[in-house]
Amino acid sequence: MSKKSFRQAINEALAQEMRRDPRVVIMGEDNAGGIESQGEDDAWGGPLGVTKGLMPEFGRGRVLDTPITESAFIGAAATGLRPVAELMFVDFLGVCFDQIFNQAAKFRYMFGGNAVTPVVIRTMYGAGFRAASQHSQCLYPIFTHIPGLKVAIPSSAYEAKGLLTQAIRDDDPVIFLEHKMMYDDQEEVPDEPYTIPFGEAHLTREGGDVTIVAFGRMVQFANKVADELKREKIACTVIDPRTTSPLDTDSILESVEATGRLVVVDEASPRCNMATDVSAFIAQHAFRSLKAPIQMVCPPHTPVPFSPTLEDAYIPGPERIAAAVRAVMA
Repeated sequence: MSKKSFRQAINEALAQEMRRDPRVVIMGEDNAGGIESQGEDDAWGGPLGVTKGLMPEFGRGRVLDTPITESAFIGAAATGLRPVAELMFVDFLGVCFDQIFNQAAKFRYMFGGNAVTPVVIRTMYGAGFRAASQHSQCLYPIFTHIPGLKVAIPSSAYEAKGLLTQAIRDDDPVIFLEHKMMYDDQEEVPDEPYTIPFGEAHLTREGGDVTIVAFGRMVQFANKVADELKREKIACTVIDPRTTSPLDTDSILESVEATGRLVVVDEASPRCNMATDVSAFIAQHAFRSLKAPIQMVCPPHTPVPFSPTLEDAYIPGPERIAAAVRAVMA
């Protein structure tokens, strides 16, 4: 085991699965690049360098550059391959959404379980990168809404490698969301391949006073708040669902029944996001266990600002999470 960045963990998962299974291919814009150009025969590896170094090992037949036309390359899973397609930014889902929600997500159902679509769609999401509103959204609730799609949102380098390996081996279409502000985060990650099952939440902190459910990068903020609030004698359980579809509602329900208090932290826009979904589920199934109203910590219902000051204020940060925990304790 060695310390790896979030970026390196994803790259390593891709390389190990490509060595294991020759049907695994990578496709996307600027994943290979450099054809007939001077210098190193390897591109940067996507906009933030995640796939850099894979093309020299596996060749241009398995690390494919595509035209800037996402609607054209999402459908390769139906050809017998196991593609990992990179949708450069999740904000671009609109140009290939029909292939995802109207075709790939429905194949298994339409053909009575006889057709599988083993495609992984990797994509970046999230605010904080100063990339403005067309490159900074959190759109995983849209994918979560679609039956037939599996949706994974890793919260750390360790989670990223295990969840991506599981996604590549899965026979259903998986949307794999990587927060662009986490690529340089480092932690200990096993060198050997491993999988993390979908639909099994991870309790990153355990305490008896408040349950905090957080998604993706927000798990890091929630962990920080839980550690700081120990000094105020407030013990928090932090739940990282890992996947939003399937969603481990059993773990969330069990924790809220024990603590009686719930805070949900979600970077997606507040209308019809995962915070509202989890809150509604608990209100329906554990209302009598609640000791205080549920608190949702989300950004405002507005596009992500380009102004650095406004963007920082937009993101649900540790201060707002701590205030929500204190509110349910009061």
